[in-house]
Amino acid sequence: MWMKSDADEINTEAFLASLEKDAKERAKRRRENKVLADALKEKGNAAFVRGDYETAILCYSEGLEKLKDMKVLYTNRAQAYIKLGDYRKALVDCDWALKCDEKCTKAYFHMGKAHLALKNYSVSRECYQKILEINPQLQTQVKEYLNQVDLREKADVQEKEAQESLDSGKNSAVTTKNLLETLSKPDQIPLFYAGGIEILTEMMKDCTERTLFRTNNGFSIISENEVIRRCFSTAGKDAVEETVCLSVLRLWQAVCSENEENQRLLVLRPDTGPLLPSLLASRVPAIRQQSLALLLQLAQTENGRSLIIGHLDLIRLLEALVSFLDFSDKKANSAMGLLTDLALQERFQAWFQTSLPDVLPVLTGVLKRDPKVTNISALCQCLAIMGNFSAEAAAQRQMSASEDFGAACLGLMAKCEEDADLFRDVMYALLGLVMNLCLQSPFVSEVWAMEVSKKCLSLLNSQDGGILTRAAGVLSRTLSSSLKIVEEALRAGVVKKMIKFLKAGGQTASRYAVKILAICTNSYQEAREEVLRLDKKLGVLMQLLDSEDEILVGNAALCLGNCMEVPRAASSLLSTDIVPVLLKLAGSDAQQTAVQLNAGIALGKLCTAEPRCAGPRGAQLLLCRKSPQPTRPGHWGALRLKPARGHSMEQGSFLAPAAIVFSLLSSRSLLFPPPSPPTIPTSLSCLSVSSAFPETIKSLTSFFFFPHVGPKHMEECPIGYILELEKQACWGRVGAAR
Repeated sequence: MWMKSDADEINTEAFLASLEKDAKERAKRRRENKVLADALKEKGNAAFVRGDYETAILCYSEGLEKLKDMKVLYTNRAQAYIKLGDYRKALVDCDWALKCDEKCTKAYFHMGKAHLALKNYSVSRECYQKILEINPQLQTQVKEYLNQVDLREKADVQEKEAQESLDSGKNSAVTTKNLLETLSKPDQIPLFYAGGIEILTEMMKDCTERTLFRTNNGFSIISENEVIRRCFSTAGKDAVEETVCLSVLRLWQAVCSENEENQRLLVLRPDTGPLLPSLLASRVPAIRQQSLALLLQLAQTENGRSLIIGHLDLIRLLEALVSFLDFSDKKANSAMGLLTDLALQERFQAWFQTSLPDVLPVLTGVLKRDPKVTNISALCQCLAIMGNFSAEAAAQRQMSASEDFGAACLGLMAKCEEDADLFRDVMYALLGLVMNLCLQSPFVSEVWAMEVSKKCLSLLNSQDGGILTRAAGVLSRTLSSSLKIVEEALRAGVVKKMIKFLKAGGQTASRYAVKILAICTNSYQEAREEVLRLDKKLGVLMQLLDSEDEILVGNAALCLGNCMEVPRAASSLLSTDIVPVLLKLAGSDAQQTAVQLNAGIALGKLCTAEPRCAGPRGAQLLLCRKSPQPTRPGHWGALRLKPARGHSMEQGSFLAPAAIVFSLLSSRSLLFPPPSPPTIPTSLSCLSVSSAFPETIKSLTSFFFFPHVGPKHMEECPIGYILELEKQACWGRVGAAR
């Protein structure tokens, strides 16, 4: 039998040690090279941002010499090659990136872009589809990429057909080319260009001529003409300059009609981004009108809207569109229709959120307008758009933090009060905006909240259902901020009005009304007494407990519990089914836990105020909470029981695991009323689930579950939980596009 010699063992150990040393050295070199490669990547990125693509490529290449499997260097270099038009090299780098990571979506993106530039449309589509297979969450982006492929392929077909028409000597095609050659002559008088452009505009009847305009450098010929540029840049235009500007705007409308590639080339020109918003704000009404017509034409398609959002100066565009509110005719509505179309786009919404500090002064200016001299329907649409944006928490915070914005809201409300009928729609849209602002706490100031509340209390006298509902909605959010506001509301008779709301029905109005009542009865005995005076057996509130709307149910239960503090209120409910209803709610698996809590609180107050509600005998369960320090493992909390009034029980109280009761609530295994008096052991501090105690628990008349109670003593009962209405995404309904 062969045995290893000592020399063999030494050689093996030395070999393994050598391998380990080599692995450590290689790992160290890789770490060092990774640091160098990262530094070169950052250097290349900086050059790319500057537009120095050659230097960027050199940096990425040096980085790859340090670390050959760093995929981001391949994809970054591919992007730089695409910028230089070297699409073949870009494809090679994308292939290398995919060898490093077969699921590299950036590689497929740049590969799709390179194939698109090479007019390999089907291959480009396959690359973009591959991105979707790897990451379905990129569906929106992939959809946009595929749309670009379709548009470019369509444009390619158009250009081939247009060239065939030109080669065949088609009259309109030849005339289009000749006119562009004529217009390319420099240093002519402005009217020379205006006349030629008007003739050219008449030629743009179908796709062939529009495509030939593009393929024969029409956009460059017009936009780079120094005489035409001077006409556009002159602030106070004379008649000739105005004529030139109008002729160009009409030409752009003609060449962009039903031609998305022409739209793309027009908007992508570097001078177009600032020029179109500037023309839209021109002092010359005709230029403003034609500029608006061009933008409306672009915004008819999703691709056109994307071009506007991605390449125009949106702050200046917003300012210009808002200025159309001064127009009394349909141009104001058209401008707001355009703003609506843009506002519905996710990219515009993202821009709005990030640019709000710059946008806020523009919006404040809208609120400061006098509705008497403003296009009312357009103003309403603008306010509705603002209301939609204010549904986002970030926008709410910035708007509500602006004293100027808050003051402008109050000022516009005051102006609308001067003629409630004429400005009804303005007030309605404005209340939607204010309601969203009131979701943020703290408000602009307590003074502001008080002033808003006073105006809404006054609006509760309106005969208009929409105004009434929204005024109540605002109050449901301002009342909880200050007891002074609650007192003001009580003096204005808000309880009586809210009871009327509840009797009239309507889910939204009822939500607001019952929340207002819950807030008022939470703090003031006079509010509780008035509720009972107006709803003697609390039938209106009890009816709400049957609703499937948890907001309604939770606040109604809280209001009922508050009313139990009025003497003899509980006695009036003896003949009702209030106890089983509250028991059912307390043990329900409602998504809003406050529904269970408020029902339990109401039940406890009811049984405390009127022992007969707990049955002829038995123990009344008062409290249950989640204990911060359970008495033994597995016990979530404890129940505190004591005898119902007028009934004897052995001295002492006891605790039982809350988990038992919670389980019973969930399984609905209660007997009501109990068939016999429960046998309650004395001197028990904590009972295990396995004891005989669950049978005793089952026989109790009523109990409920609280996750916590007051901070000091177990015996303190929480006052209740006001359920907040969920955020409304759209208050003012956005009007029709045009």
